[in-house]
Amino acid sequence: MSTSGFINRLVALTRKETRQMLRDRSNLIVGLLLPVVLILLFGYGLSFDVKDARVTVVLEDSYPTARNLITGLSGSTYLLPNMTTSMTEAEQMMRAGRTDAILRIPSNFSQRLAVGDGQVQLLLNGVDTNTATAIEGYVSGALAIPTQQLNDQTGNKQSGTANITIVQRMWFNEAGESTWYLVPGLIVLIMTLIGAFLTSLLVAREWERGTLESLFVTPVRPLELVLSKLAPYIVIGAVDLVICLLAAKYLFQVPMRGSLWIIIVSSMLYLLVSLGLGLFISANTRNQFAASQMALLASFMPAMMLSGFVFDLRNMPVVIQMISKLLPATHFMGLIKTLFMAGDYWPDILQSCAILTLYAIILIALTRRSLAKKLD
Repeated sequence: MSTSGFINRLVALTRKETRQMLRDRSNLIVGLLLPVVLILLFGYGLSFDVKDARVTVVLEDSYPTARNLITGLSGSTYLLPNMTTSMTEAEQMMRAGRTDAILRIPSNFSQRLAVGDGQVQLLLNGVDTNTATAIEGYVSGALAIPTQQLNDQTGNKQSGTANITIVQRMWFNEAGESTWYLVPGLIVLIMTLIGAFLTSLLVAREWERGTLESLFVTPVRPLELVLSKLAPYIVIGAVDLVICLLAAKYLFQVPMRGSLWIIIVSSMLYLLVSLGLGLFISANTRNQFAASQMALLASFMPAMMLSGFVFDLRNMPVVIQMISKLLPATHFMGLIKTLFMAGDYWPDILQSCAILTLYAIILIALTRRSLAKKLD
């Protein structure tokens, strides 16, 4: 075999493949855009650190010793303390998700601290066990600073030393099981995968096979075409949802404190959004490979990375937080975890369901319009 002939053929084939790659924009998008997206997400968005944790301080002791204790919390760069004198108000904030922890300083704190046995109560929102554990460590470290200062000031005046005991309790996840936090989030990912990824191939496959053109000469209307394609996958998604709920309840023993019917209705709403997104991508893409890649980039990856499934959204840059608020998965992720762990909180339920309904209507309308243009 001639070496020159081998080189000539190799160069010719390489030129051909290069031109073909440049003509295929979907490959270029995946090859060039995907690494950029991943490096930005992992570099800026994903962090196990907890920043700006909201701690509500219930100050029932009016003595200066108790007030000085708060200085340690205020000086921490990881905590955002806010004051209240009502434990009832603090508990309502915890149930509404407006605070991550409650630090209760009882009315007899100063007296007990004077004899070396001061106690405070720390209630943690256990929906996210990683965040709760981190906040417990931050609070303990923050309280150690004023305690040491107090010992330095009073060390020559009393034989004992001040000691603060933190009585910790985990709300919504008493067992501290990470599966209680992860399994509801997996329902979101499964609904996203079943919805967006599968339906993204429907219209694109018919374009490739040439069967869609035959429908254009029939009396079938675009909305009828859209709904008929959604219907079978709604059934599949409903079956998958039942499997997920049974597994969560009986395999992983995840508590289901919210109404089962609300969980089902909200999940089906999100499934409809995912189906609509996948069908919209499919209606505007005539290539199955390109449609599947677009669905992956537009639905599953954002749902996994930017919805709060594993990583606290507050640790991300403001721009990424704003982008995450535009994702349907973010709203459903917060809702499903609240329903499983905390129960029915109607302001959150109504707001999230309204947003999901709006997304579903918009996506179905856009898909109908995309198909209607092809009928002209």
